[in-house]
Amino acid sequence: MAVTNPVPLSVLDLSPVSEGSTAAQALRNTVDLARRAEEWGYRRYWVAEHHFVAVASSSPAVLIGAIAAATTTIRVGAAAVQLGHNTAAGVVEAFGTLDALHPGRIDLGLGRSGQRRAEALQATASGVQDPAFGAEDPAPRATEIRDGLVIPAPFPTSKLLASPRLGAAFAALQQPGAQSPDFDRQVGDILAYLDGTYRDGDGIELHAHPGENADVEVWVFGSSAGPSASLAGRLGLPFGANYHVSPSSTVDAVEAYRAAFTPSRFLDAPYVVVSADAVVADDDASARDLASTFGHWAHSIRSGRGAAPYPDPATTPPLTDDERALVDDRLVTQFVGAPSTVADRLDTLRRVTGADELVVTSVTHRHEDRLRSYELLAREWGLAGLRAA
Repeated sequence: MAVTNPVPLSVLDLSPVSEGSTAAQALRNTVDLARRAEEWGYRRYWVAEHHFVAVASSSPAVLIGAIAAATTTIRVGAAAVQLGHNTAAGVVEAFGTLDALHPGRIDLGLGRSGQRRAEALQATASGVQDPAFGAEDPAPRATEIRDGLVIPAPFPTSKLLASPRLGAAFAALQQPGAQSPDFDRQVGDILAYLDGTYRDGDGIELHAHPGENADVEVWVFGSSAGPSASLAGRLGLPFGANYHVSPSSTVDAVEAYRAAFTPSRFLDAPYVVVSADAVVADDDASARDLASTFGHWAHSIRSGRGAAPYPDPATTPPLTDDERALVDDRLVTQFVGAPSTVADRLDTLRRVTGADELVVTSVTHRHEDRLRSYELLAREWGLAGLRAA
């Protein structure tokens, strides 16, 4: 086995809806995979929050409850709740309920993307180009290989953020005229509700039941060396960096988090989990076949249409050159191959980022292929449930 002292592995599941299938089946597949992941020795099982696309993880707290009820030991959580269209009180009450029913197993991941995208849409519509809103595209640069890890050129997001469909989706997720509070304030309010120390602007106490004193593990997720990374560091919270979505800025995000880190009651030292897209099969060629439509799926997202049902490799023509150019950074940073091939690339990601833990998202058209991908990786990585022979 390539990895001699592996860090823990966890699962990030988007509950993808496959072409020809349904959201209901995707949710049943998620619960099935969670049971298997627990057996195989994965540490955590996280779901993401997405809306109005062909992934079924639109209601993380509800889905986490179903997964936790179907398992017994694996930690279950959100990566991440998007605070742009959730209130701090609502998040605490939902996750406090989960903790009351499944004590000591719930992870509460917090993400700024909902708020950041809303700010960027507002900035773009008004003609403001303020980097604090993320409305400006990053400065172009060449792809580099850093100690074996591909760091691609950054993807320009301004056109995607300005798409009418994305604007309509965000409008649908908020009450008319509502504006989300500052992300730092929302995270602070969540921690205060959990601690039982919340006071409003007039000094009035509010106590969340359930929620107060809940034994949830709070995380902050980020995609760049921006506000989320620095906030996680200042508060001494664990940090999630998403190489699977923003591979160009992952290393910078991790470095910014560590630079800002202050020991806290949560952590004595920084703790980082880094995500990766991976598809594992018995050999490299088989894995490439299974992953051959990943680019089409990523293209549906990048083009502003939203994640389409995951295409069937047997009936989907290859990407055109223009389509591939839009998603090339996602393709070159997806880890595809036999177990040893993927384990080697994951270990490179761990080494370059210094990750304390890795979380893997594996998407295939057929559920059985996704199960096999995670099982083979668990065995190769030497997880407790499946030691390599």
